[in-house]
Amino acid sequence: MGERLDKFLASQGLGTRKEVGKLIRSGAVLVNGAPQRDPGAKVEPGADRVTAQGKEIRYQEFLTIMLNKPAGVLSATEDRRQKTVLDLLPEGLRRRGLFPAGRLDKDTTGLLLITDDGELAHKMLSPKSHVYKQYRAQLDAPVEEADIQAFAAGVAWEGEQYAPARLWVEQDPRAAFVEIREGRFHQVKRMFQARGKTVLQLKRLKIGGLWLDSTLQEGECRLLTPQEIQAIFH
Repeated sequence: MGERLDKFLASQGLGTRKEVGKLIRSGAVLVNGAPQRDPGAKVEPGADRVTAQGKEIRYQEFLTIMLNKPAGVLSATEDRRQKTVLDLLPEGLRRRGLFPAGRLDKDTTGLLLITDDGELAHKMLSPKSHVYKQYRAQLDAPVEEADIQAFAAGVAWEGEQYAPARLWVEQDPRAAFVEIREGRFHQVKRMFQARGKTVLQLKRLKIGGLWLDSTLQEGECRLLTPQEIQAIFH
């Protein structure tokens, strides 16, 4: 059966269907070495060799997208009343089955992964994988040595016992860095609450060995490379 060429290129992050259609009609797309100017031409992803503007398009069965999440957006696939992270994706990266791998609170910003690879998401979120997440928290009071020791021992709050976490500061004692390997509801905020501190702003910087791309503005996203996906687990 195959897949339409324009749909295939759009699914691989080359732009909207309209944009890739224009690219195809310009003669910049080759299929198995021959120019193909028909956006509706059928290709077999993974079997046919497709190049665009001289670059080979390597078929990715799954998409994994890095988003710099802004505040005020839900980590959900859909919501009738409020904007979700999927609403932020450009048309060229939208396809069925995408979901946020893990969540960030509505007012939390930073690194969020969106994927249609269920196995990847399960592995990333499983406690057995020991994938740490790093956050920067702006606090209403400075971090003290007792807080660092409490986090290292494992904080308890309102009947919840949290696993040991790493807490440190660099120059500003109210700007704390936290590494946790769990991902429980409001976890970082509650851990600081247990120490009598309020989180004013929270941003996720890193998942495993994968850092948030500093060139992405809030609300912007891009595809991850296979190497970056591997970095999550190193």
